[in-house]
Amino acid sequence: MTKTPPRSAGRNLPVAILVALVLAAAALLSLFFVKALFVALAVVALSFGALELIRGLQPAGARVSRSATVIAIAVVMVAAYVYGPLGLLVAYGFGVLVVATLALTRASEGFVRLAGFSVFVLTYLAFLPAFAMLMLREQDGAQLVFVFLALVVANDVGGYAVGALAGRHSINPVLSPKKTWEGLAGSLVSQMIVGAVTFTWVLDRPWWQGVLVGAVLTAIATLGDFFESALKRDIGVKDMGSILP
Repeated sequence: MTKTPPRSAGRNLPVAILVALVLAAAALLSLFFVKALFVALAVVALSFGALELIRGLQPAGARVSRSATVIAIAVVMVAAYVYGPLGLLVAYGFGVLVVATLALTRASEGFVRLAGFSVFVLTYLAFLPAFAMLMLREQDGAQLVFVFLALVVANDVGGYAVGALAGRHSINPVLSPKKTWEGLAGSLVSQMIVGAVTFTWVLDRPWWQGVLVGAVLTAIATLGDFFESALKRDIGVKDMGSILP
């Protein structure tokens, strides 16, 4: 393990907290009072995310269609919420066909590269998030999504707090030097605790299921962080986001 001095996570923490609180309030109010409004909020958030990601991919030569991607995101999310798994698969498949066809018309050379980027953006910011819409369809959908969001927050807060205060040993100093084993432990413990509490009190399920889900999500979230770090390193950008911290 590589030993590194403790360091900050390199963000404007007060502004980041304010943004998080505003978005959390909007998400929770819509989630528990008007589910359709939560779907709309998710579409807006993912559309901004897509615009950020497409901008970030430009140094790598990607010219992904912004309008087609945003429309496809909306269609996939709404189809998943209204029609379930079949709606998700049909909408995503049609979206892949559309963005790949647009790539064909845009690229006299490098079609495979452009089509790959287009499908990647659609998968990353439409297909994967749409599983939250499948959860939302359930009778206790609001509670399921709430628990999922709570675990995501626990992962970030626990990892950031412990990593910033006690982070010494970098997991991969080349790929992501600020990701430490101590921060990973903070994420793991935080998600296991929040999982146990929310599964018991919100979902009325055994506490150990929450602990297990928290542990699994810690591994998935960490892999996702490294995936994005590798992507940013490969295309030569420092940060994918510029609109909201």
